Amino acid sequence: MAQKNGTQFTEFILLGFSANRQPFLFTIFLIIYFLTIMGNMMIIVTVTLDQQLHSPMYLFLRSLSFTEVFYISVTVPRMLRDFLHSDKSISFIACAAQLYFFCFLGTTECFLLAFMAYDRFVAICHPLRYMTIMSKTKCLELSLGSWMSGILLSLIQISYVFSLPYCSSNVIDHFFCDILPVVKLACTDTFANEIAILIYSSLVIPLPFLLVLVSYVCIIKSVLKIPSAIGRKKTFSTCGSHLTSVTLFYGTATVTYLKTKSIQTYVGAKLISLLYIVLIPMLNPLIYSLRNSVIKNAMRKLIKL
Repeated sequence: MAQKNGTQFTEFILLGFSANRQPFLFTIFLIIYFLTIMGNMMIIVTVTLDQQLHSPMYLFLRSLSFTEVFYISVTVPRMLRDFLHSDKSISFIACAAQLYFFCFLGTTECFLLAFMAYDRFVAICHPLRYMTIMSKTKCLELSLGSWMSGILLSLIQISYVFSLPYCSSNVIDHFFCDILPVVKLACTDTFANEIAILIYSSLVIPLPFLLVLVSYVCIIKSVLKIPSAIGRKKTFSTCGSHLTSVTLFYGTATVTYLKTKSIQTYVGAKLISLLYIVLIPMLNPLIYSLRNSVIKNAMRKLIKL
């Protein structure tokens, strides 16, 4: 346990998962990581090369796939490395960098999912004004706004967290540097930091989710006005992939950061974290490609080239 000036730790220890079946876990997560990168890169390349997909809905999807590629790459490569090494130490700087990029990309995804819901709201509730309201320029501005929000909000939060003194313990009971396990190790009163985390979480989870909720309430009202059952189904089907993605992401993230005993166990917190860190980035390409005939046809054409 390396220390600085006898008090401040210069590295942390990631406990990760149980020592049992490390090679098996390494193989499983390596396959998942490879499939996630390939699936999201396939969507990025397909949307980029197919001019028919240069509409706001698919441009947002491309931005989401970019985010997922980086998001999973922040934690999984380090986790794979730890499966093969007994030394699970991570430097103070590396831990801060990992946590920063994790928060930054997670925040970006929250806002992107919210803007994708707004896009569906405009398309269904204001179809005649859709191309005016959701132009390519507006889509680019909203995507960049999501990234900039993630960059700035996370920078403020992480600077605050890593200004704390860490001198009582440097063992993180997790497979990556997550914000709550790190703050718990500080050897000072962390009440102000916990309030800051609460404010940060309120900005990046409930606020975007509120936009998603309002958008879908308006969408459902508009869909119910359509006289034909086939018309209602066809109209709402354009939201199916996004709604599935939103449910998975916000559902698992919300459960993870609820301070309940049921998830604050060694196994519980880590397993639930795996859902939104590893599983969802892998499932999103499948959700959007299998449920969307336009994406499927574009991928088939790309593969045949």
